[in-house]
Amino acid sequence: MARLPRLSIAAYPHHVILRGNNRQPIFHEAGDYQRLLGLLRNFAIEHKVAVHAYVLMTNHLHLLVTPDSADGLPNMMQALGRSYVRYFNDRYDRSGTLWEGRYRSGLIEAERYLLACMIYMDLNPLRAGMAVSPADYPWSSHAHYIGLRSDPLLTPHALFWELGNTPFAREAAYANLVGMGQGSAQSEALTRAAHSGWALGSDHFVADLQQRTQRRLSPGQAGRPAGRSK
Repeated sequence: MARLPRLSIAAYPHHVILRGNNRQPIFHEAGDYQRLLGLLRNFAIEHKVAVHAYVLMTNHLHLLVTPDSADGLPNMMQALGRSYVRYFNDRYDRSGTLWEGRYRSGLIEAERYLLACMIYMDLNPLRAGMAVSPADYPWSSHAHYIGLRSDPLLTPHALFWELGNTPFAREAAYANLVGMGQGSAQSEALTRAAHSGWALGSDHFVADLQQRTQRRLSPGQAGRPAGRSK
């Protein structure tokens, strides 16, 4: 069966996962994390991709982004992957691949899943036993959103701004959402959609989105040519 093209549609949030080959570490020390974040910021600006949230784990990373164009996300990820591999191989005197194939991504309905995806990322280090609190983990966007630091990489989504009328109110509201945790069904849905490359949202959202792309958006669904009515 032919592999589906990546789903990338302008102006919609995408949950991206990139893993190390054979689950090998892609970071060894603080400088590695810092280098990837610096590259990500540069390429996000170059390819006009808004980065809303991130978490860098030992052997993989998650991003929540919105591209300005359909080509923005794949071009950004290609540049990021290649540049970081060159750095990593030179730094550790190695050769060959670092990544487990191509990045995975799924498009999400913002109103239902954007804040949930941010919380999912913030809780990832806790699920892995790497931190006891999201605020304790230095390589995620969590600290920015609760007011502990300012991260120039990030572009908060409009839904975050709607959490309160002042920075303090927004930070407190978001910290409260993260503190409430997340059910396994929601976290599994976010993981499954990204790994499978499907759109995650209501039936109406997926049906409306299908009018914008010929690529099918859910398992077993026949795609419609863009612009054709139901």
